[in-house]
Amino acid sequence: MATFSAVTRQHILRAIEEYDDRGRDAFLGVYGFTPAPGATLTHEGRTYDARAILGVAHRYATGRVATSEEFHDGAAGAAALLRKRGFHASGSEPAGATSSRTTTARRTSQRSASPRSAPRRAAAEEEPPAVCPTCFMALPATGVCDTCG
Repeated sequence: MATFSAVTRQHILRAIEEYDDRGRDAFLGVYGFTPAPGATLTHEGRTYDARAILGVAHRYATGRVATSEEFHDGAAGAAALLRKRGFHASGSEPAGATSSRTTTARRTSQRSASPRSAPRRAAAEEEPPAVCPTCFMALPATGVCDTCG
């Protein structure tokens, strides 16, 4: 599941620039997106596919393209995120779709009502990596420094 917290306005602008350079069909084809008329982004008078732009912006932010299946809130979620970054976006959910926020709220209220809620354990501390005493580089799994031998 992709998280979009690393995606900034600059990443989105780079994705828009690439969309303009490649053209709509080539852009969608290269990254494996299909046209999604329910989710649009309007920038400087041009209309773009919001999910594809956001997926490629995710690539600029993290190095990995977010696929259309990873948009857990669908078109509405993509549009909301783009609006948070200062863009004009519209998105609609298919008829009968339930918002992820509503589902999450239901799960949270069900969990809090459960008398068997177990407290979370703290994450185990990681040991620091072994370091070469000569060059102070992290040692590989063999324990022999690649630089010093």
